[in-house]
Amino acid sequence: MSANRHALRGQMCRHYKDATNDDGHHISAGVEREVPWVAIAPVVRSVRILERIVPEGELLFSAAHHDFQGAKAHHGALKNGTLNRRIDSFVAWANREAVTQGLPQQAIPEDPHGELGMARFRRTLAWHIARRPGGLIALAIQYGHMRTVLDVRTSTGYGARGRRGIHGVLDVETALAAADTAARLRDRMAAGEKISGPAARRAVTGATKAPHFEGRIVPSTFARKAAAYLARDGIVLFDNPDALLICAFKRETALCQPAPNATSPNVLDCRAGCGNMARTDTHASQLRDRADEIDQLAAHAPMHIGNRLRANAARLRQAAVTHAATAETAEALR
Repeated sequence: MSANRHALRGQMCRHYKDATNDDGHHISAGVEREVPWVAIAPVVRSVRILERIVPEGELLFSAAHHDFQGAKAHHGALKNGTLNRRIDSFVAWANREAVTQGLPQQAIPEDPHGELGMARFRRTLAWHIARRPGGLIALAIQYGHMRTVLDVRTSTGYGARGRRGIHGVLDVETALAAADTAARLRDRMAAGEKISGPAARRAVTGATKAPHFEGRIVPSTFARKAAAYLARDGIVLFDNPDALLICAFKRETALCQPAPNATSPNVLDCRAGCGNMARTDTHASQLRDRADEIDQLAAHAPMHIGNRLRANAARLRQAAVTHAATAETAEALR
């Protein structure tokens, strides 16, 4: 894959819940996932270190090779309790090092929601994945639940299992990302930024009147709140950092061809001229910056590719000019 992303295969990429043979019998040893895990370089380095610690073919977190408190006779992987204690020890070590190295600002603060632990890693991973264009699909792939997403809520599998349901995860992360977008837009409006685009007025309404949403992947009530938050068609705001705009998603005017019951846009198919688009002064500045970057690439590209790159840069600059000519303050749009 690219220099920033790597595909991981092997024992770590096996799934067990739906692993069956040709006769439909469960395979207790699991089978390798068709879709590999996708990871960034630090994860790959960590895996390689673990591979050096344990013998070939052994589990990366084998209890027989990692439990140094007399439990080496145990088989299988380290248990959650042991891993949670390791996390506590790491936090304590990191905080001591921060003080020793004179870097107290890099200490890991106490979490108001409780101790760190394995149960919270899934949510942390989901938070980072879901906040990128195409992140919700990536999230489903990473968790191995692509089928439930393609079934669009018709499946009764994980989609109906409360806090562990992938649809609950997707809804909560989508709602949190939308709430973050609304909060950022409120901050930009408070700082005096102007807004343009056919959905500018709806974006202002969505930012100023959106209810505060906080979610947890615990009881199913949070997933229901997330679904209700996203059901406010027309005023839920989605950031698209690749297109450098905000989508005030409304199904009937969306050009990204959303499903009839969709509550979020297809950001991978964001199209110019969509009635759901809004931009701020920050987006316009980012458009100009990206145009400059593309021009730098064009200067070192073959003629025809360079011409296409320069044309793309010109379109971005024109979008920034259009914003400057049409943008209004939030007060004027209310």
